[in-house]
Amino acid sequence: MLRKSKYLLSLSRFKGQYVWRPKSSSAPDRALQYVVGQKIHGFTVREVTQVPDLSLTAVKLCHDVTGAQYLHTARDDSNNLFSVQFRTTPMDNTGVPHILEHTVLCGSRRYPCRDPFFKMLNRSLSTFMNAFTASDYTMYPFSTQNAKDFQNLLSVYLDAVFFPCLRELDFWQEGWRLENEHPTDPSSTLMFKGVVFNEMKGAFSDNERVFAQHLQNKLLPDHTYSVVSGGEPLAIPDLSWEQLKDFHATHYHPSNARFFTYGDMPLEQHLKQIQEEALCKFQRTETNTAVPAQNRWDVPREAHVTCSPDALAPDAAKQNTLCVSYLLGDITDTFEAFTLSFLSSLMISGPNSPFYKTLIERKIGTDFSSVVGYDGSTREASFSIGLQGIAEEDMENIKQIISQTIDDIIEAGFEEERIEGLLHKIEVQMKHQSTNFGLALVSYLASCWNHDGDPVQLLKISENVSSFRQCLQDNPHYLQDKVQHYFKDNTHRLILSMSPDAQYMEKRNKAEQEKLQQKVQALTDADYKDIYEKGLQLLSEHSKIHDTSCLPALKVSDIEPTIPHTSVQLGTAGGVPVQYCEQPTNGMVYFRAMCNLNTLPEDLKIYVPLFCNIITKLGCGKLDYRQQAQKMELKTGGMSVTPQAISSTADLDMYEQGIFLTSCCLERNLADMFHLWSDIFNCPHFDDEERLRVLVMMSAQELSNGISYSGHIYAMTRAGRSLTPTADLYETFTGMDQVRFMKRIAEMPDLTSVLRKLPRIKRHLLNPDNMRCAINSTPQKMADAAGELERFVYSIASNKKGRKSVRAVIAERPLDPQAPAGSVASCNLVSEAHFKPCQMKTYFEFPFPVYFVSECVRTVPFTHEDYASLCILGRMMTAKFLHAEIREKGGAYGGGAKIGGDGLFAFYSYRDPNCSQTLEVFRSGVEWAQDGRFTQQDVDEAKLSIFSIVDAPVAPSDKGLGLFMNGITDEMKQAHRERLFAVTHKSLIAVANRYLGIGQRTCGVAVLGPKNESIKKDPSWIVK
Repeated sequence: MLRKSKYLLSLSRFKGQYVWRPKSSSAPDRALQYVVGQKIHGFTVREVTQVPDLSLTAVKLCHDVTGAQYLHTARDDSNNLFSVQFRTTPMDNTGVPHILEHTVLCGSRRYPCRDPFFKMLNRSLSTFMNAFTASDYTMYPFSTQNAKDFQNLLSVYLDAVFFPCLRELDFWQEGWRLENEHPTDPSSTLMFKGVVFNEMKGAFSDNERVFAQHLQNKLLPDHTYSVVSGGEPLAIPDLSWEQLKDFHATHYHPSNARFFTYGDMPLEQHLKQIQEEALCKFQRTETNTAVPAQNRWDVPREAHVTCSPDALAPDAAKQNTLCVSYLLGDITDTFEAFTLSFLSSLMISGPNSPFYKTLIERKIGTDFSSVVGYDGSTREASFSIGLQGIAEEDMENIKQIISQTIDDIIEAGFEEERIEGLLHKIEVQMKHQSTNFGLALVSYLASCWNHDGDPVQLLKISENVSSFRQCLQDNPHYLQDKVQHYFKDNTHRLILSMSPDAQYMEKRNKAEQEKLQQKVQALTDADYKDIYEKGLQLLSEHSKIHDTSCLPALKVSDIEPTIPHTSVQLGTAGGVPVQYCEQPTNGMVYFRAMCNLNTLPEDLKIYVPLFCNIITKLGCGKLDYRQQAQKMELKTGGMSVTPQAISSTADLDMYEQGIFLTSCCLERNLADMFHLWSDIFNCPHFDDEERLRVLVMMSAQELSNGISYSGHIYAMTRAGRSLTPTADLYETFTGMDQVRFMKRIAEMPDLTSVLRKLPRIKRHLLNPDNMRCAINSTPQKMADAAGELERFVYSIASNKKGRKSVRAVIAERPLDPQAPAGSVASCNLVSEAHFKPCQMKTYFEFPFPVYFVSECVRTVPFTHEDYASLCILGRMMTAKFLHAEIREKGGAYGGGAKIGGDGLFAFYSYRDPNCSQTLEVFRSGVEWAQDGRFTQQDVDEAKLSIFSIVDAPVAPSDKGLGLFMNGITDEMKQAHRERLFAVTHKSLIAVANRYLGIGQRTCGVAVLGPKNESIKKDPSWIVK
C-alpha cells in the first residue's frame, strides 16, 4: 500500500507502473518508498512498517534463492549497524558454536591473513566490533559512522562467516590443543592450552555463572539447552577439528541466517553487497536447527550443585543459594512475553515488590539469586526467584516463603500506582536516545526472531501497552490470573540449590588432570613427536609478520580533521555554577550535579561509596523508602549518586574528589524530579538500621560477585594506587579496599556507628557551597528547566555553611553569557602535598583457575604534548605485540595496554593462565617499542583505532559532559586531535624510552589469581 507523504513526490517505475514516492532526507521516510513484493538485488520486500515509538521504519525482506531473512530498521542515526546471526543448537558440551565463533574470525577465502577480525579493529573507525555465542544462536555485529568503513567491514564479516578457512592451526589456537608447557622443550610436561579452553575455565570460576548454567541445563533438559554452548572446560578436549567443520557446514548457511541492518545508510547498497559477495553463491537448503518445545513435567523437580567458597562473602557461614525457576510460554507470542516480563518486574523490582518484601527485607540472605526474574533468551521463557547468601537451615523456609508470596499475590494483586510506575518506565526507555541504539535493538530482537517470531511485532511497544491496559480494564484480575496459571498451577518448576565446597577447585583441577592423563596415555611416540612439531609450527606462525594487504582499510586522511562544536551556556542558579546544553533530547530533561568532598574528614572517605549507594534508597522528606522508590519510578527515569575521583587535565598530582548526581525525567515531570532531589538534600532519613543492613548486605554481595568477572579492572585499579593521588582515592572508592571494607561493614552486628556517620557525610557533600550543575534539554524546555533548577537550589540554601539572604538568592539569574569558558569544572581541584609516587606490587589470592594481571606506569596528563603519543603507543602495542604474546601464545582470553585520562599507562591481561610470563611480556613489549620494531602502517592503523574511540558518537543527553566533568573544552579536544594526527614513528620510540623504560618508570603491579608460591616467597610482593 502506498503511503502519503507531506514531502515532494517523484515518479518512479515499479513493475511496469509509475508510482509516487516521497523525497525526503529522513531515513525512516525514505524507507517508506519500498512496496511489498518489490524485488531488490535478489531480495523481496515482505513488509514495510512505521514504528513511531522508536522513530524508525522497519523493512522486512526475504532472499529469493536461499530464504535468508532480512530486517532493515531505517532511523536517523549515523551510527549504522550490521549483524548476521545463525541459529546454533549444539547437542554436547564441547563448546563447538563458541569455538567456531572464534575460529571463523581467524581468516577467510578472500582475506586469508591470520586474524583479520582483530586486524580490522585497527584498520577501521568502527564504533563496535564483536561476536557473541548465546545458548541457541551466534551473532556477528559491527557498527560504524563511516560509509566506506561499513562496506569494508561488511565484506570482511560476510567472508568470515560464509567462507572461513577453518584451518586446523586456528582450531588448536582458539579451541584446545595438547602442547608442551614450553613448546621448544619436548621433554616439558604436556598440558591443555587454547583461548576458549582458558576463557571457559575462567567463566566457571564465577559462582553466578555456574549457578545460571546449571539452572538452564536442568530446567530445559531435553534438547540444546541441556548443554553448555560456551563449552564445559573438561568436555572441550573432546571436540575434533572435523566436528567443528561439520558444524559450520550445517549451521552457517544463508538458509539458517538472519541479517539485520540499522541506521541512515541506504538499504539498496547493503543488499547489493550481501548478494554479490555472499548469497549469490548458495542455494536453499533445509537446515534442521529448530528447537522443539520442552516436554512439560508432571511434578516439580529439585537439584543441588556445588561451587567454590567465596573468601569475601559477607558471612562465611551463609554462602548457599536457592532458587525456584518456572518454565513459562513461547517467546514468539510477543504480547504474552510482554505481559510476563511486565509481571516479573511487578513481582521483584524495587522495595515495593512482593518478593523484595518477603525475601530481601527479612534478611534471610544477602540478595536475590544471581538468576532472578523473567528470562526470554530461550525458546520458552522462564521466571526465577530465590536468594543467595543464605544458611543451609533456611532453605526449606525460603521455599515456603516463595509459595506463600505467590498465594498472597493471587489474593491481593498489585497496586495501580506500581503498574503506572512501570508503564512510565517503558515510556522513558522509548524516549531516551542512546549511542548504541542499533546494537540494543538487534540484541532485543535476537531471541524471538531466532525462533521464527515476528521481530517487527516486538518493536510495536505502544500497541503492547495499549493491549495490556485494555486487558486490565476488561479483567481487573488479569495479572492475578496469570500468576495462578504460570506459577501456582505450573508443575514445570525446578528448585535448584547451590552450596560451597572447600575442595571444589581441587576437584576440578583433579578432574582436569585425569582428563589430561586419559589423553596422554593414549598417545604413541609418533603422537608425541607430532604434538611437539605442531607446537613449533604454531609458535612459528605466531612469530611471522603476516601480509595484511588483502584487507580493506581506511586511511588517516579519511578522518575528519576537526571536531564538531558543542555549544553550552554557563550561568548560575542561586550562586551555584550551572552549564546549560540545548540538545534534541526527545522530550527528556537530564540533570547532573557534582558535589566536591574537599571538606570531608579523611576518615569518612572510605564510607563515601556506601553513602552514594544508599542516599536515594532510605526515604526522604515525608516519604518512607517505599514511597520514595515509588515516586522515583513514577516521575523520573532513575536517580543515582556515584563517587568520583577525577584527575586534572594538566597536573597528575591535582584532582577533584566528589560525588556525581544524575537523573532524568520526561519534560512534564521536571518539578517532581527536583522536588525529590530537594527532599534528599534537606531531609534524608538516617534512622532505619534495618533498612541500612539490607542495603549493606546487597552491596557487599554485589561487590564480591563482581571480582571473578572484572578481575582485570580490580588489578589495574590496585596497580595504579601508589602512582597518583587520584588513583589512590579511586582504589579507596572502587577497588579491593572498598570490597574488603564493605565485607567488614556487612559483618558488623550493630550498624549504629555507621548510621551516625551518614549525617556528617551529608553535611559536607549535599551542600550547595560545594556544588555545580548541568542541564541538557531541548531549547524549548530549557527556560523551564533553568527555573526549576533555581527553585531547587533555593530550596537547599539552608544547607550552606553561610546562608545567603532570600533577596540575594532570587537576584542571581542563570544563563549568564559572559561567564568564562570552562569555569564550571575548574575551581575544585586539590593537591596532595604529602603524596609520593612509589613502586608497589600486590598479590590477591583467589580460588580462580586463571589470573588477572596488571602493571601501571605513571606518565603524563591529558594536555601534555606526549599524551597523544602514549595513546597511540598503547593501541599499537596491543595490536602488534601484546595480543600475539598474551592471547595467541599465552592462551589468555585477552590483554593489552592503554593510557587512561588519569595519566596512568596500564598493561593488563584477562583470564590468563600465566602470571610471571605475562609480566615478562609487558617488559618485552616496552623493549619492542623502544627498538622501533613497527612500521608506519602500524602507526597509521593505531591512529585509526584511537580515532574510532575519540570520535565515538555521543548521545544528546551526554553532550558537554566532558566539559562539565573534566573541564575539557572543545579547544582542548581539538588540540589533542591535532597531536594525535602529528604522532610519528620517532615520537613513539621517544615516549617508550622516556616513560616506560627500566630506570625511567615509576610503576605498580597487581595480580589476582590462584595460589602462587613464587610470589608468596618474594619479599617484594605484598600478599593480601
